[in-house]
Order: sequence, then structure tokens, then C-alpha cells
Amino acid sequence: MIPLLVDLETEWRGGQNQALLTAVGMRACGHEAELVAIRDSPLARRAVRAGIRVHEVAAWAKRSRAALVLARLLSRKQFDVVHANEPHALTAAWLAGAHRKVPLVASRRVAYPLQKSAIARRRYLAAGRILAVSRFVAASVMESGIPAEKAEVVYEGVEVPPAIAPEARERAREGWGVVGKQRLLGCVGYLLPEKGQESAVRAMAGVRAKFPGTRLLLAGDGPCRARLEELATNLGLLDSVIFAGFVEDIAQVYAALDIFVFPSLAEPLGTSLLAAMAWGLPVLAVASGGVPEYVTNGENGLLVAESNPALEAGGLMRLLTDDSLSALLGRNARQTIEDKFSAGRMVENTLRAYQGLINERRRKD
Repeated sequence: MIPLLVDLETEWRGGQNQALLTAVGMRACGHEAELVAIRDSPLARRAVRAGIRVHEVAAWAKRSRAALVLARLLSRKQFDVVHANEPHALTAAWLAGAHRKVPLVASRRVAYPLQKSAIARRRYLAAGRILAVSRFVAASVMESGIPAEKAEVVYEGVEVPPAIAPEARERAREGWGVVGKQRLLGCVGYLLPEKGQESAVRAMAGVRAKFPGTRLLLAGDGPCRARLEELATNLGLLDSVIFAGFVEDIAQVYAALDIFVFPSLAEPLGTSLLAAMAWGLPVLAVASGGVPEYVTNGENGLLVAESNPALEAGGLMRLLTDDSLSALLGRNARQTIEDKFSAGRMVENTLRAYQGLINERRRKD
């Protein structure tokens, strides 16, 4: 099978990581996946390093230019499926008429309703399958009027790292200025209001009152950074909150953490939370969006009912107090990822969705 993945984002976020994992994983399974991506984007650079064939598109007028590239590629080579990894890519594929030539798949990672304009809806109706990253997202797709048979849940997956050696963990902690018996909490994600980092910063006031040496590491950048820094200053927590910005080697964050906090208000799935669980970290998360589909309170993590500083502080202090509970939750979290949410499982399920759509198209033809 030769899938053609398309992703026109210029930044490196969870969706682009999934595109790379998908292409690399398919290649490992013997399927020569190719990629259309923005020239010199983080995704394009990483895909080239991974040995993936990349067809690059200039960033300006990216949808129309990508449509031209797609049309040319589809006229020259027989691809088995085109997979639009994000909305701009789906627009380009639709403009190129990809759905009339090969089966078209679209990923959906957000839970807000589809745009109501006729053109916006036609893009999604043109796709033979919409791969929703959770049941929560699939429900929003169907509520927007897309036929249920077009929506399929394929959970995103993450790589499961080897167990970290104690000396490597100490080096990672020292890299963030954490020494001795200090405890390090962490959150990975773009700094946006809906990601809930403000609640996590406010929760630190309660945590620090009981555990003075505890610090919070926020890995990621975004429009809320200045406001969060001001909040930490006003709460007297500036020395307790590490604003790391964008971190190229995100493994150095997970390796250093004692606890992962995920305060997002309504997360469609949460790949950073999945990654933290794969690292065997005890996690505290808000029971919203797709999170309850894989985090069971008291079994492989702790859940709070809403993004609330008092609730989060209480859960974090419980984990900081009870080492045996933290260790148990961390072990069970890693097992959950190994069983159901690994990158390999995601690739396997994506290929199954491709093949189902290809077979359906053949029957209709």
C-alpha cells in the first residue's frame, strides 16, 4: 500500500507528531508512505531525517499550491489513499479532486462543530472516512450532520520509551535546576486559555504551602505565556514555576518529572497526557473531553471533575503524600499505553481504516 499523507501546518504540535509517527510506522510495516508538507517546516525536516519521501510546498498560498502538487502527484503515481491530517490539508485535497481519484481520509482532532458553510461541509463529505481521535470527537462530527458510517475512531498513539536509568533521570532533573528531594510537577502543551495552565499555576499556591520544595514545569509556548508569568509573579510563585518555552527534546521534560498534571478544560484526546502515561508517570487530569476514555480514576491516574485550582491542588498533594499510590498509578498508566495507545497500535488501526475504505470503494466501482 502507498498512502500519501498531507499536512500543511508550519508549527510542530501533536498532530504533526502523529503524522510523522504514522508515516514512519507504515514504512516499518512495509508500506511506502509519502508526505506533502510545508517546505522547511518541523514536520518536513523530521520526516526527511526519518527517511520519508517528502513533497514540499511553499508556505504562502499553501492550500492552492498544495492542491497543484497533489494533482500533479496523483496524475503521475498510483497512490492507494490520500490522508489529510488537518483541515488545510483537507481543503487542498478537495481542491485537487483527490476524492474523485483515490479514497480520501481526513483526520479530526477537535470537538467543535464543523463550519456551516457549504464549501466547508463539502470538504468533509468528500472524505470517505473521518478518523476521529476519540469517541468525544466522533460524536461532534456526527452532530454536525456527517453520516455515522463516515466517522471512525482511531485513537492517537505515542511511543513507549524504555525505562529510564536513575542516572539519566538525575541528569534530566539537573537540567531544569531540580536537585535533591525537590519534587517536579509538569505540564506539556501550547499555552492557551482552554489548556488550563492558569488553573495549574494557581494550584501551586496550595501545593507549595504544604510541599515548599515543589516546582511546576510548563513546557510549551503560546499567547498566554506573558499572562501566566504575570500570574506567577503576583502569587509569589515565580521561583516555583519554570517557563520552558518550546522544548525540542521533549523527552528531557518527561524524564525529569515526578507527576504530570493535565488541566485542559475539554481536551479532544491529549497526546501529551498519553506520552506522560507511557513514561510511567502518575497523572492528574481533568475528566473532560476524551480523557475519561483512557484514564480511570484511581486505577491509572487521578481525575478531577473540572479545571479548578483547589481540586487540582488536592489531587496533587495526594500524589505527593502517597508514594505507593503514585507508583501504582504510574505502572498502570504505562500498561494502558502499551496495551491500547502505542504508536504501533495507532498505525495498525489506521491501516485497517484505510483498507476498509479501499475495499468499500472497490465494491462501489
